[in-house]
Amino acid sequence: MIEFSEIQNSYYILPLVGILVGLFGTMLGGGGGFFFLPILTLLIGVPAQTAVITSLVATLPICIVGSLSHYYKGNIDFKIGALFALTGIAGAFFGAEITSRISAEQLKISFGIYSMVIALNIVWGAWRKNQAEKNGNGQNELSPFAKKSKSSFFGFFAGIITGTFGTSGTAPVLAGLFSLNIPLKMVIGTSLLVVLSNTIFAVGAHFLVGKIDLTLVCFLTAGSIVGALVGPRFLSKIKTGNSENKVRYLYAAVMVVLGILMIVG
Repeated sequence: MIEFSEIQNSYYILPLVGILVGLFGTMLGGGGGFFFLPILTLLIGVPAQTAVITSLVATLPICIVGSLSHYYKGNIDFKIGALFALTGIAGAFFGAEITSRISAEQLKISFGIYSMVIALNIVWGAWRKNQAEKNGNGQNELSPFAKKSKSSFFGFFAGIITGTFGTSGTAPVLAGLFSLNIPLKMVIGTSLLVVLSNTIFAVGAHFLVGKIDLTLVCFLTAGSIVGALVGPRFLSKIKTGNSENKVRYLYAAVMVVLGILMIVG
């Protein structure tokens, strides 16, 4: 169901929010949809169920532009991305069903808990990688079976999160790709492709049971497209080799803060 809400004064900050989310979403991976839900619910006061599908639709332009930009720069692993995406489709429809059966308060609390659990997973992976580098062991190459198993698990979980919270499944996609020990720029580009696939199917699953606020979508995407075009250009000029663990810890810290805000907000 589509609706056009009356324009509020607070809406005028959304293009700036969109620029920042589009910029960092395409630079850090996942499309930035993780940030739209708390922004819409905590700052704008949008009902959680409406914020979920509105967040998904607003994420699409970032994912499309970002995926194309990273594709031209060779930052996408299509084999891994396809496995994440295929299992994520099933998870997205399952997650949409969950959203239709729980209250707005339960949705916010669940999102907060999920954020912190994923943050712990990323911190654990970064710590193990750091210890291996200190001991001179390097990163262990995963077997093909281990890669497929991890990709399937995290892909399905990401789909569930996409369908349930409207966050495009960014956190589990990133956590799963990080666990495969692939380069950071490849993680970022591949995550955008996976998130794009999950988001498209989640929007379809939500369309019949939720409300898309196109007024909010227009304000958000007015800025997010600009940010999405600029982000990959910045990333291509940054050397990430010595800072990957710092980036992982940054992801985790942001997820914990947003998780706490969603639980107590």
